[in-house]
Amino acid sequence: MLDSRPLLIATDFPPIRRNKLEILQVNLGYKCNLSCVHCHVNAGPTRTEMMSLETVELLLQFIKAQQIKVLDLTGGAPELNPHFRYLVAQARALGVEVIDRCNLTVLLEPGQEGLAEFLAQQQVVITASLPCYSAENVEKQRGKGVYADSIKALQQLNQLGYGSDPKLALHLVYNPTGPVLPPPQQALEAAYKKELQQRHQIVFNQLYTITNMPISRFGAVLLSQGQFEAYMDLLKANFSDSNLATVMCKNLLSVDWQGYLYDCDFNQMLALPMGATAAQGRRHLSSVMRQDFAGLEIHIADHCFGCTAGQGSSCGGALHD
Repeated sequence: MLDSRPLLIATDFPPIRRNKLEILQVNLGYKCNLSCVHCHVNAGPTRTEMMSLETVELLLQFIKAQQIKVLDLTGGAPELNPHFRYLVAQARALGVEVIDRCNLTVLLEPGQEGLAEFLAQQQVVITASLPCYSAENVEKQRGKGVYADSIKALQQLNQLGYGSDPKLALHLVYNPTGPVLPPPQQALEAAYKKELQQRHQIVFNQLYTITNMPISRFGAVLLSQGQFEAYMDLLKANFSDSNLATVMCKNLLSVDWQGYLYDCDFNQMLALPMGATAAQGRRHLSSVMRQDFAGLEIHIADHCFGCTAGQGSSCGGALHD
């Protein structure tokens, strides 16, 4: 697979520093039941990397020590980690908000019986990837049959109260199908709500639009099709200085399946260690239990333009209307 990393390291992206740490975004492993074209993690069914119970226990210690407010769980499909439910239940018992980055179809996987009910019982926020409200575009990114399974999973979640019960938030995520910026989030959300309601009687809370990052699998596709430079030019041409104050890395730390720390999930995939300690190499959860992260420099590279182009992009969608 072609690697875009060497093309991203040299950058003129403006320097940024951390605020108070509030969110811990944790990758529980790269195994996934899908292999999506836009996936910046290069996840799939054959990946074997998986967070151990020992590291999960370290996470819980870190959450207590740092008084983390939000635990944001990603993968792969985070639910495929055998310790997923234990981690969720323990974090919720601590009063931490838990977000599950769910691909929806995992709810229908053998061995995941009762998963949707568990998420509802724990009042987990579900942020679910659905690249479009039409079958054609979803299956172009995610594979044949994925749209039908996604709709079935959304209907199951709606039956449990997700999208209508104020305690059960259900958000959807849109990624463009190619090397373009996502359209305005507010207008697209209205279209999603109308189409999904009319076609399938599905309701949800918010739609997040996320810019595809020119790294890993998507970066390789851009390089193989000769579109990498043009896409980077697009991101840079649409840079908005106003997005710098609210990029996700300012109050978030990313943790990989082994417990090492990064400034964001994208840096994790590029093996760019936490910025303030980049010269020292990676730092582990076990070595920073009570460290104050506020004011530390963030490790930047050219892919950071993806978070600041147009309306801006983060794990919570656009940064401004």
